[in-house]
Amino acid sequence: MKGINHKISGLVLIAALLCTATSAEEGAGVGEKELLRISTTTSLYDTLLLDEIEDIFEDMYNVDVRTVSGGTGIAIERAVRGEADLILVHDVVRERKFIDDGYGISRTCFAYNYFIIVGPQDDPAGIVGMEPSEAMRTIMAQGMENPDQVKFVSRGDDSGTHAREKILWDRAGIDYAEVTTSNLWYREAGQGMGPTLRMTSEMEAYTLCDTSTFAAYRSDLDLVPLIEEGDVLLNVYAAIPVSPAVHPAVNCEMAAKFVDLLVSEEGQDLIAEYGTDTIGRPLFKAARGNCDLIGCDGDECVTPLPEDLCILVAA
Repeated sequence: MKGINHKISGLVLIAALLCTATSAEEGAGVGEKELLRISTTTSLYDTLLLDEIEDIFEDMYNVDVRTVSGGTGIAIERAVRGEADLILVHDVVRERKFIDDGYGISRTCFAYNYFIIVGPQDDPAGIVGMEPSEAMRTIMAQGMENPDQVKFVSRGDDSGTHAREKILWDRAGIDYAEVTTSNLWYREAGQGMGPTLRMTSEMEAYTLCDTSTFAAYRSDLDLVPLIEEGDVLLNVYAAIPVSPAVHPAVNCEMAAKFVDLLVSEEGQDLIAEYGTDTIGRPLFKAARGNCDLIGCDGDECVTPLPEDLCILVAA
């Protein structure tokens, strides 16, 4: 009986030591990585630019970056619910509202490209050489008259591209509600830019897209750029950390570090050169040196965030 008791005591001691060791390891965070959740627009995701930046960032810090793509509208919705630490989007009106409503800390411009209207080589609506607003009016007029020949495919997903499309209709003097109820020439994909481009190509239709995503998919499409000029086509990408004052659990510090990488020399060089090795030309333009051109002045453009920003906001 005595031997049995000694064995039991020994087992209890071993178990206690194992538990203590496990607790100590857990407390020290051995092997654990911080999590950074990014919600982003599809163009940054589909072109794989973010993959390159994330790899660098994960090597710099003990962090696991998890990115969800779904367009600007979805990115903002996720952040409002506290399901993201950082958003990378391209709709300045909603970006400022997001910050004004207290959900975002600051807006930092880090890259840009342009929107373009693409369509079939034979251009059945005859829009080549027109201003963007005139082109949209013409597509609608021709589409309503000849819906079998002239069609327009919209993202229809509340993305930044969809928001810009609505601006183009407004500039053309057309009520968007009229567009969406004006017959079979207008179709909504309800998907990201890549699937929308493929649908547009299959239908021999027109659509609005960004230059970067179009360049990445162009070899698989029977579409060409038809409208490429106009101030309304400028497309600026901004990074906004989610405020810990609204969602205390967000990883504000790591989000700020990611913004700092985007605006660093390394980050801006990567953005300026990305795509050169694969398609022979850059997919994006770096914000560096172009702040006035893209309308991002002062602290909004290529500026590292203050080190104590997250602490001050959370206080």
